[in-house]
Amino acid sequence: MSAAPATAAARTLPREVWVLVVANFVIAIGFGLVAPALPTFARGFDVSVTAASVVISAFAVARLAFAPVGGRLVTRLGERRVYLWGLLIVAVSTGACAFATEYWHLLVFRALGGTGSTMFTVSGVGLLIHLTPPTLRGRASGLWGTSFLLGNVAGPLVGGSLITISVRAPFLVYAVSLLVAIAFVWLLLRRSTLVAHGDDRGPTFPLRAALRVSGYRAALVSSFANGWAVFGVRVSLMPLFIVEVLERDGAFAGTALSVFAAGNVVMLVVSGRLSDRWGRKPLVLIGLVVSGGAMVWLGFTTTVPEFLLATVVAGLGTGVLTPPQQAAVADVIGTGARGGQVLATFQMAADVGAILGPVVAGLLVDAFSYRLAFAASGFLVVAAVLAWLPARETMVRST
Repeated sequence: MSAAPATAAARTLPREVWVLVVANFVIAIGFGLVAPALPTFARGFDVSVTAASVVISAFAVARLAFAPVGGRLVTRLGERRVYLWGLLIVAVSTGACAFATEYWHLLVFRALGGTGSTMFTVSGVGLLIHLTPPTLRGRASGLWGTSFLLGNVAGPLVGGSLITISVRAPFLVYAVSLLVAIAFVWLLLRRSTLVAHGDDRGPTFPLRAALRVSGYRAALVSSFANGWAVFGVRVSLMPLFIVEVLERDGAFAGTALSVFAAGNVVMLVVSGRLSDRWGRKPLVLIGLVVSGGAMVWLGFTTTVPEFLLATVVAGLGTGVLTPPQQAAVADVIGTGARGGQVLATFQMAADVGAILGPVVAGLLVDAFSYRLAFAASGFLVVAAVLAWLPARETMVRST
């Protein structure tokens, strides 16, 4: 067992963590730009709601399929290289989306972007775990999530405005923002001895060992449910719900997604700090109940103010859930080990949810109603509580 970190180090996040946090913000701005445009762009090819939702799923399908490869690449090449190459792949594929002339073009380009996304996601979280003292894992996870959500607050607002100019414009702006992120990370981390040490770090923490930990198994279940509701149903159905049920224009979808992200931002850092004090499990349970209940509520809203209120509550619940869930996985791996396959499997659980969520929810909308689609997704999130209740706390309290 490695020696305990020095007191100062245990209280302060390394500079490299802040570099990753800022880069995450730049990445998220681009992601937020595309989110309100993607379903509308897909529908512009005269396809059904289900087909439009499949475009969202294509990104997640590629992430899922490539995740095991991404984990192996991290082991062989190191987190930093995989992170930068992943960003480059997403930048090129997203820029190509702007020039799609057929539905299948958009489908293929989004799938290609998914392979790059899994590369920079797994490697980025791996870097975060290696660089963060154990006593600050919740805080680091909260800052990581906050940077992404702050980008999502700004991104959809700008993206909604760009849609009024051209539905293709957000994709070009996203590609440029990713190129900015690549340059930023390369310049600031290229000579970091701390990151270089992380690239050479071992030994490997095997997936089979992680699966024996009840907290990790519970994290897989909640990751699946969160991927279904947040990364799948929210992105694919909320913009269409706004246009087809609330009868507002597509630009308002950007505002709604920003409201959800704002609710996340309010809670992420607070939840991360609390999880370092109280443990991971209590915060995860609260987050699942609140976010799942709000998802059900969304489908029953009939006015814009009520819809926005439900969206804020859903964002708050997700903000409570995310940092302790990620910190629990980091607890299982530990600072001194490389857990590429463990992280990839955790990501895969969310991606399976993000794949199935839009498709199943789209089918429910086409056959029944938006109300049933949102209700089914919300109940799924709440049901993940059943996996966490018997799980043991993963955080090791210092004596």
